[in-house]
Amino acid sequence: MKTVKDYIRTIEDFPKEGIKFRDVTTLFSDPQGLRLTIDQMTQPFAGQKIDKVIGIEARGFILAGAIAHQLSAGFAPIRKKGKLPGPTISQGYTLEYGEAIVEIHRDAIEAGERMLLVDDLLATGGTVAASISLVERLGGDIVACSFIVDLPDLGGRKLLETMGMTLNVLCTFND
Repeated sequence: MKTVKDYIRTIEDFPKEGIKFRDVTTLFSDPQGLRLTIDQMTQPFAGQKIDKVIGIEARGFILAGAIAHQLSAGFAPIRKKGKLPGPTISQGYTLEYGEAIVEIHRDAIEAGERMLLVDDLLATGGTVAASISLVERLGGDIVACSFIVDLPDLGGRKLLETMGMTLNVLCTFND
């Protein structure tokens, strides 16, 4: 039987030489792979009170909507700056080659709501840490962060663990 990792394609030298890009679109395009992923990302939280699943732009949206449905929870997006139409709060963070900003609607979360934060891949953890900050600033309680792929050599797992986050990861690529 195939595992989630078996559905993920590795593209050498993308987006630049020396990088191994872990492409989850092959996972998403396969009905069994997508079902397996959603089931495995949902199962640890079944029976827990999750008010909203937060999806980080863009592949996190695909996952978070399906997981929210399975958990009978709401969905809220975290997007790149300037993409949300209503009043937002913003959080900047550092990228490997610069800076970026993510935003969430001010009314996306009510204080005390229990959140599951979802994205496809954990690398350096910068986007996720900024997203955690946004949720916490609105008074949300993050139950866990859930990812398909962890790239532990890039330090994201360590960063999130030092922030006290519980992590759910389906597979790891060490190189």
